[in-house]
Amino acid sequence: MKRMEKIGVIGAGAMGSFYASKFYEMDSASAAFIAKGARYEKLKRNGIVVNGKQYSFRVINPERDSEFPDLIIVAVKHHHLPQAIDDLSNVVGPHTQILSVMNGIDSEESIGAVYGMDRILYGVALGIDAVRNENSVNYSKEGILYFGEANNNPPSERVMAIKELFDRAAIVSDIPDDMIRVLWRKFMINVGVNQVSAVLRAPYGVFVKVKEAGELMEAAMREVMAIAEQAGVDLREQDIEDWYKVMANLSPRGKTSMLQDIEAGRKTEVEMFSGRVVELGKQYGIATPVNELIFKIIKAIERA
Repeated sequence: MKRMEKIGVIGAGAMGSFYASKFYEMDSASAAFIAKGARYEKLKRNGIVVNGKQYSFRVINPERDSEFPDLIIVAVKHHHLPQAIDDLSNVVGPHTQILSVMNGIDSEESIGAVYGMDRILYGVALGIDAVRNENSVNYSKEGILYFGEANNNPPSERVMAIKELFDRAAIVSDIPDDMIRVLWRKFMINVGVNQVSAVLRAPYGVFVKVKEAGELMEAAMREVMAIAEQAGVDLREQDIEDWYKVMANLSPRGKTSMLQDIEAGRKTEVEMFSGRVVELGKQYGIATPVNELIFKIIKAIERA
């Protein structure tokens, strides 16, 4: 596979802006956001500020620009995915690869249903503490990006081509043998920490210091673990212990994406977290009382 040179990012939130800035630092001409309408105008007018540095990215308008990136990174919120899939229709070329770094366990299949699973890659960002405020993003920990196909033993040529791109852009990345397990592990973590942080208005430090906060997080996570066992995915108690080690290295004042959404009055991704857990629980005959309650609390907060 040819060397990856042109990268398009759809979604200018904390994650999308972080990765776009890394590609810009590698080669300012290589990175572009994909946006149309008001989002296009806002990005063109204001750019993005990452850790205090102003970036003026190129912006591809799929309604009028004819450009096919080698790699498209999808970094939108769950409820924006249908629109993002539609927006990509004019910028996905015959050789374009698509990597989702979205939360949840379903975005890859949704994108692949339209553009073909043969061009889709799975992605999981872990340990990054980026926080967005308007067009400004700040982070102190870059974390690591796990990516690849469902099975990477051994990694395919296209996966290695993207690994080479990430290395050039100084993006810390790894290619796990079992990407589906990594995807579900991140899902389990998000179901716990993202949602409970939103309910408690708690930054990461609270989960390390306050026993009851950690216990509530773990209770939500263990419902995912029970479902994963029925779905044939190998989640373990060690995964929860390892997450505490990750949190210990995050800024105690760092905030999850869902807490940021709640504080900013934005719609959350609760349907993709506890909403999905409840659906899967019914499918597999597993009780999910913790996630059922969390879902109701967060929906009430959204609507209040």
